[in-house]
Amino acid sequence: MEQYNEVFVGMDVSKSRIAVGLALGGSAGEASFLGEIEANEVAVTKLVRRLSGKHGKLTFCYEAGPTGYGLYRLLGELGHECRVVAPSLIPRKPGDRVKTNRRDALSLARLLRAGELTAVWAPDERHEAMRDLVRGRSAAAFDLRVKRQQTGAFLLRLGRVYPGKTSWGGAHRKWLAKQTFAHLEQRIAFAELLAAMDEVRARVARLEKAIEEAVPDWSLAAMVTALMAMRGIDLVAATTILAEVGDLGRFRTPRELMAWLGLVPSEASTGDRVRRFGITKAGNGRARKALIESAWCYRFPARIGQAKLARVEAAPPAARRLAWKAQTRLTARYRALVRKGKPKAVAVTAVARELAGFIWAMRRALEQQPGA
Repeated sequence: MEQYNEVFVGMDVSKSRIAVGLALGGSAGEASFLGEIEANEVAVTKLVRRLSGKHGKLTFCYEAGPTGYGLYRLLGELGHECRVVAPSLIPRKPGDRVKTNRRDALSLARLLRAGELTAVWAPDERHEAMRDLVRGRSAAAFDLRVKRQQTGAFLLRLGRVYPGKTSWGGAHRKWLAKQTFAHLEQRIAFAELLAAMDEVRARVARLEKAIEEAVPDWSLAAMVTALMAMRGIDLVAATTILAEVGDLGRFRTPRELMAWLGLVPSEASTGDRVRRFGITKAGNGRARKALIESAWCYRFPARIGQAKLARVEAAPPAARRLAWKAQTRLTARYRALVRKGKPKAVAVTAVARELAGFIWAMRRALEQQPGA
């Protein structure tokens, strides 16, 4: 009887327990359930050593989720391959309405053996730390927007409308400081809103300073400098895009990066009928949002402002040439789409899709330059 030494292990991971399923390589039979273990290093190491003593090659997998990449790194240190799989791309039967830890572990083991699972890119510890820092700044910026909305809503209820054109600038702050209220309770509530805004604004500034200090020692520091030469991309945007996307080299073509970012049109075509809809919005929403925000800058004619000039000059020559090529093409692209009657938001999204392609090309340009 033919023996198979390769074993595929599916793990359904939660914060306290791990359900383990096992499928022998080369077999079409049912997978076996090994039970549940504690979700800690000692229990996982014990399980791996027990399986290693009985089988040859071990391949593990578990779904990406809130438990992070600690298990992935631990299994790698123990000398075994592990894949962190994308939950949204796991094949599921339409009529299957039963979900348990046991069934999930067994399903993962069988699908891993069949090669039906799609792995996500797992960052190293330093890259994950940079990602946490960038996401912390993003959360603080969101809190600031919420506090501003609450302050504006408070004033609107009382009939106070700022007469200027631009809100939350220096003139607006002076206008806020001059507001008076007849009741003590309203004065206290308004003072607390202003204090909360000041606190969150200071938090955003501290986190941006921390990003600025951390980037020079990051493995993608050269790529950050190159991306900052592109219109609409500053330090925060460049760091956000790279921290969320990770290794651009894993995308063989720019279209793969565009699809991963969810910037390609969705489609439901059958027979002779072709139906296309809005973008898929798959993949990483934070990186997609940063790209679309940057793409709004391409509404205006191509130029390099005084504030941007220093960032452009700091980039390598290849990056400067590509950044200018992107600016001239994308500004023309936006105007052409608007002339055809496309809504501005649709035109900007199309520009963001092409901007992703230029970012992919930027990495290749840096690799090919002398001394890279």
